Amino acid sequence: MTSYVEAVSGLRPKMRRAIIMVQDLVMVLVAVALSLILSQSRLSFDAFSSGGLACWALIVLIAHLLFRYCGLYNTVWRFASTPDFFNILKGCGSLTVVLYLASLAFRSFFQPVAGLNERQFIVFFLVSFTIISAPRLYYRFLRDGASWRILRRASSGAPVKQALFIGRLSEADVIVRFTRTSVPAEYAIAGIMATESDAPLGTRIQSVPVVALRPRLVEVLEEYVKGTENLDLLIFGNGVEREIEDYAELVRVARHSGIAVVQFSGLSELGQGGKLVLDAVEMETIMRRSAVASDTTRIGAFVGGKRVLVTGGAGSIGRILVKRSLELGADAVLVADNSEFGIFQLDQLIDEKDRDRLTSRIVDVTNRSHMMRLVSEFKPSILFHAAALKHVPLLEENWEAAIETNVFGTLACAEVAAECGVPQFLLISSDKAVDPTSVLGVTKRAAEQIVSSLHENHSAPSLFHAGGLNGHHAGVSAVHRPGTKFIAVRFGNVFGSNGSVATIFQGQIEAGGPVTITDRRMTRYFMTVAEAVDLVIMSAADAEQRQGRDDYAIYMLDMGKPVPILEVAETMIRMAGKSPYTDIPIRFTGIRPGEKLHETLHGDNEEVVKLDTAKVFGLRTDVVEWPRIEVALPALVAAIHDRDKGAALAILAGLYRAQESAADVPGQALPKTVGQIG
Repeated sequence: MTSYVEAVSGLRPKMRRAIIMVQDLVMVLVAVALSLILSQSRLSFDAFSSGGLACWALIVLIAHLLFRYCGLYNTVWRFASTPDFFNILKGCGSLTVVLYLASLAFRSFFQPVAGLNERQFIVFFLVSFTIISAPRLYYRFLRDGASWRILRRASSGAPVKQALFIGRLSEADVIVRFTRTSVPAEYAIAGIMATESDAPLGTRIQSVPVVALRPRLVEVLEEYVKGTENLDLLIFGNGVEREIEDYAELVRVARHSGIAVVQFSGLSELGQGGKLVLDAVEMETIMRRSAVASDTTRIGAFVGGKRVLVTGGAGSIGRILVKRSLELGADAVLVADNSEFGIFQLDQLIDEKDRDRLTSRIVDVTNRSHMMRLVSEFKPSILFHAAALKHVPLLEENWEAAIETNVFGTLACAEVAAECGVPQFLLISSDKAVDPTSVLGVTKRAAEQIVSSLHENHSAPSLFHAGGLNGHHAGVSAVHRPGTKFIAVRFGNVFGSNGSVATIFQGQIEAGGPVTITDRRMTRYFMTVAEAVDLVIMSAADAEQRQGRDDYAIYMLDMGKPVPILEVAETMIRMAGKSPYTDIPIRFTGIRPGEKLHETLHGDNEEVVKLDTAKVFGLRTDVVEWPRIEVALPALVAAIHDRDKGAALAILAGLYRAQESAADVPGQALPKTVGQIG
């Protein structure tokens, strides 16, 4: 029987359907014969005479028409459910009634038939329903339970990873079923550790025992890993990190014992028997930052069908902006980045089905003429400006590059966006712009002020017409072209970005240490890259709808509570199955030039406005009027030309707040490390 089902399953759909139809008709004839035998009836006519054969043919025809009418052949039986078996019940019941009425009519108008009564038809209904349902039930059983694939898997001796599952029982039921049907065999669930404290300990889910409940998960896991050498994998349920306090400790125990740790995030390839989607447990999951669910309907409506340009699209934030825009249905996405290798890496991340909508260009965002050509040809609806230099200590030494990219690069892209009529320009800003103590901070704040000033005027100046920054013009002329909406979005660190602490710590741990931290008191805000990108797009969608007094030039993302960097390091060391300070030393190196102990997302002079969009705020902040910026920019070009770091930073400090000149900037906002002459 198993071989027959396997053979039929391997045929083309049309051929498989035809075989099932023939099989059902044979079953009907068998049901007729069995009903006569079981009821011990003796017919008064020869079943194999011409009249008898005509009777069999008529039964087959009626059965086929009724079964088709009742939908028996419109079902994919690997996914059959109660309504599908009701169709069989309806088909067999209808056939029984039609045959009974036909027999009454034949006996009334033609000739009586001995040995045929209601009893035979009742038996026929029961037998036909049973034997027509049986092959379908058996097929469903093979797909869901001890299928021929599991039997072949066992006989082949192929290695299967033994896993423990930690999560809700409803999810455990799904995971156990799909691990049994996956081909090739990958995992077998050996036990379930339920996160529900009232779950029935010792019971079984599809023969898999529930071995632990909260709050004894860590204790039981420790006992389990000591008592077996065959456990390979620990699978967490979706969202478990937000439900249990011992999440990080469970990860540590597992990894210390050499057990891989993954997290269930869904199912894929259901049409091929079902497979689990298991994601690596990342740092943001361990730190249990509470992520808000994305309003995919709203951001999808905003991005869908639009042409999107992302500067710095090969960077940490930029590449996720690119991927997300494609996922949300952008008509086309253009990446502008000066990193050849970064663009190559981005191309490897994009699904094949989306590559025809993606275009990449190697370009420096400070090159105004090149950007003008790209934007005028591509005609984007929104320009995400993510291109920036962001490494705090490096930019203290390379301050010219920081100003050129972060200030004049922003200016060039904003100018081009306005002149080409791009409806929306969005700057990716940073918490370093708040009360800046670094070159990075003052350049990002200057970029915010450029965008804020342009937002106030809804216009952009055409500056440095003979080549932008490289033209070194002392004078400034401005041509106003209304229409482009300028906004900036400010947020803190993201997990897993290039140069993030998580990435650095991971490399140091793999090398055996030491893990280096500047100061044990240091804290930072953290957010997942995916969440940050969705909230950036949400900010753009919100800005599109706002006008007048309720309009905001700068948006701020809710980053939650700041996380101690020392806690991040200690947690990552434990995740690797090591002990902090013992197996992996932690060394404190001292705060580097430009760094703060604690970052903030807004200054004392800024008003945070709560919006109806979750995790997104509007900021009311001082805006430097454009005439002051017009005066500052040529002077900044001259300072770069003269390699006068002090003068350059003094000019940028003068753009910090609307009512302050360079000399008025508070000392704490511009310390000596920033003000030193380069």
